[in-house]
Amino acid sequence: MGAPPSDVRPVLCIVGARPNYMKMAPLIRAMGANSDVPPAVLVHTGQHYDPSMNAKLFEDLQLPAPDLNLEVGSGTHAVQTAEIMKRFEPVVDAQQPSCVVIVGDVNSTLACSLVAVKKNVPVVHVEAGLRSFDRSMPEEINRVLTDQISDLLYTTERSAHANLAREGIDDDRIHFVGNLMIDSLLSHGPRAVPVATLLEQAGVHGEALAKWQRFGVVTLHRPSNVDDLAVLRPLLRALRDASELLPLVCPLHPRTRANIDKFGLSDLVASPRILVLPPQGYLEMLGLMSSATVVMTDSGGIQEETTALGVPCLTLRENTERPITVEQGTNTLVGRSHEHILAALSEVLTSGGKRGRIPELWDGRTGERIAAHLAGWLQGRHAHV
Repeated sequence: MGAPPSDVRPVLCIVGARPNYMKMAPLIRAMGANSDVPPAVLVHTGQHYDPSMNAKLFEDLQLPAPDLNLEVGSGTHAVQTAEIMKRFEPVVDAQQPSCVVIVGDVNSTLACSLVAVKKNVPVVHVEAGLRSFDRSMPEEINRVLTDQISDLLYTTERSAHANLAREGIDDDRIHFVGNLMIDSLLSHGPRAVPVATLLEQAGVHGEALAKWQRFGVVTLHRPSNVDDLAVLRPLLRALRDASELLPLVCPLHPRTRANIDKFGLSDLVASPRILVLPPQGYLEMLGLMSSATVVMTDSGGIQEETTALGVPCLTLRENTERPITVEQGTNTLVGRSHEHILAALSEVLTSGGKRGRIPELWDGRTGERIAAHLAGWLQGRHAHV
């Protein structure tokens, strides 16, 4: 990998896992459209490494192919974080970037920010300040540590500013810009794959389609929900019972699928009222969510997307780092109790669920705001060098 021309110091943009792609795609486009922003170099750490799904997601989001792929692959948190750091450091040395832009809260986020700050390269964290206040979540540790060492912190909701201020971060480093996930959703919504197409591809034809006029969508992937038999089994039982109230479409995360098989729980999802699908692309998930009666999930990003779509969301966790989706949006925290899940679903089916409203600056222009601010910020830093 050759060094860039001496008068051009690119912006290194880091992705490592599926949620990063939805945030980086609109930002890369906005930076490319703003001539005052240095050229972007897209680095994929390879933290999530399913080649077919990666290619599909990049295509769906119209995200350019990565300029560099570190091909790190899986491992424990320590092994993966260390390997990303080892492979990212030579990239920083070769590229001599003006800054490193990281998004979200995955291991790649923390690993690349640590390398950058130790190299005296400015770190820009997009989606800063979100807190679940649950230190047992690996993502929470990544968020807190990344925010402490970032030079510039872009937030998606105003409560994030208060979180950062409480942790001692100066106001002049924090900027409220809105939510890049919503940029992607609004941009690609018209291209969403129709539910009828997905059902037909899954073998649902003819008269069987009538049963799926109303349906729920379920996604589960968090280790705290799917890695422990004592947690996963009652969750699946609750979802099986929920399917008696409303048929469910379940795109299964590979981690969840593997644990269902390992624990011998396949019978709990073997129901004519539960349609199990493999992992879906971005446009397929948009089609499912936008047409769903309700979405049940443990995903942070889906909490935001359902709020933007106006679709009721039941979050199968005890906490959320995205409180605005509960306070202003369509999200309800229901935890993992069988009783609470069934009661919340019954409430949605009776009343239609929370209506919510679109939060401030979730308007599809966050990428433009970040690009404009980043250009001025980099020029200001350059002038003082």
